[in-house]
Amino acid sequence: MVTVGHGGVRDFVSLLKPRVMSLVVFTAVVALAVAPVSVHPIIAFAAILSIATGAGAAGALNMWYDADIDRVMSRTRERPIPSGAVAPSEALAFGMVLAVFSVLVLGLATNWLAAALLAFTIFFYGVVYTMWLKRATPQNIVIGGAAGAFPPVIAWAAATGTVSIEPIVLFLIIFFWTPPHFWALALVRSGDYARAGVPMLPVVSGAEETRRQILLYSLVLVPLGLAPVVLGFGGWLYLAVSLGLGAIFLVLAWKLRSGHGDAIGPVARRLFGFSIVYLFGLFAALLAEHVLGLPGQETLGNAFAGLVQSGLAA
Repeated sequence: MVTVGHGGVRDFVSLLKPRVMSLVVFTAVVALAVAPVSVHPIIAFAAILSIATGAGAAGALNMWYDADIDRVMSRTRERPIPSGAVAPSEALAFGMVLAVFSVLVLGLATNWLAAALLAFTIFFYGVVYTMWLKRATPQNIVIGGAAGAFPPVIAWAAATGTVSIEPIVLFLIIFFWTPPHFWALALVRSGDYARAGVPMLPVVSGAEETRRQILLYSLVLVPLGLAPVVLGFGGWLYLAVSLGLGAIFLVLAWKLRSGHGDAIGPVARRLFGFSIVYLFGLFAALLAEHVLGLPGQETLGNAFAGLVQSGLAA
């Protein structure tokens, strides 16, 4: 195996997991837009850059530690370290430098609560998930998914200096979205995970249990997706998008649960792909409402509050 790296900029960019980073950046941008304060554009840019860099650092550390697994799996064997484009030592140094840089810049540009949350997220993904959970338990995605759910909380803290119910709700939406999203992919790639010795749920408990768990998490996720409306920071557009996409999500999860034989693979692929559309749609609707100033957030929130109070009074 080649251990001396000879890769260029593209290989080091690949270490950052840019597709994952794009989702991290988007959810963080939405949290900044929803936050009830005005953030200077330069401060907002520094915050998003730091969060993106921290996510990339975590990705590089993940690839460094998981190089042995990546060599075995067909989906990952062409990554920079298994292919020999980047040496493991280079990837480790790259990830560590980016991690320190991102935390320091975020702390200096915004506040140290946001920086501490970012540092914890990098540690959680790079150490708790990558080095422990991923190889130890079929619940690796469930617990480890918290790392991918933290960016809205970090961005909110960067804007406000505090953490409140709104970013926690966004965190929970991403947290409960993660298992159906990744388990749908794991159903298709279960052979890869088995060869690599990664105890993903389909490998350990079988496809039947995995499909059941996907449906259960989906049944929690879709109602949770309505929480921004109840709390008053999601309006009519968000309500329509959440209901429409949520209905499709549940239909696909049910089809996957009730499917048999060769039908399982195609449905799992559709659910995996649509889950990305679902999460993007929810956050895009929030962003559109708050950037464009669309009416309805407080009206809907007050309406739901009134219904709750009426129910309690009855």
